[in-house]
Amino acid sequence: MHSVLGWISQYGYVGLFCLLMVGIAGLPVPDETLLLFSGYLILRGHLNPWLTFLAAFAGSSFGISLSYIIGRTAGSRFAERFGHYIHLNEAHLSRLNRWFSRAGGWSLTAGYFVPGIRHFTALVAGMSNLRYALFAAFAYPGAIIWVATFLCMGYFVGEKWERASAAVQRDLLLTTCAVCVTGGAIWLLRKWWQRRSP
Repeated sequence: MHSVLGWISQYGYVGLFCLLMVGIAGLPVPDETLLLFSGYLILRGHLNPWLTFLAAFAGSSFGISLSYIIGRTAGSRFAERFGHYIHLNEAHLSRLNRWFSRAGGWSLTAGYFVPGIRHFTALVAGMSNLRYALFAAFAYPGAIIWVATFLCMGYFVGEKWERASAAVQRDLLLTTCAVCVTGGAIWLLRKWWQRRSP
């Protein structure tokens, strides 16, 4: 953790951009902690607020775009070659694309606030061949909201940013578990209902 935060202290905006890019793309980087710490550095006058926001937004946008591209290229090939092992076929991908086009885009926006889910939604959006324009319309505003939220939080909690980070990590973990349990329950109920239907 301290070595990661040291990147921000040493490399500033470039370090923040790189760490958020790989973190949003799926590597184990404490993204929210980075933003809270950066907000604290803004308060102390070590970072410029606008440059910090731009670096964080750019890193987040690049990261989620990378996940989308991976899903659109490697993910599609994976589905073609191994989809039958997990009961994933063209019909499923077609339904997924329709769902994303209709309402799933909001999961790209809200998914920023659920670790693990934000990587998954971008990958699935790419696998479903969601149009890039629609992906961008939901993913990039989500990045703006997410970055601004945690930078402001770090700024206002000040010296207590570490305590706030621990609380945020706990709450986000609980949120992730709740989302996964709810999603699993909905999937099981759907399968049960399909079996009952003639």
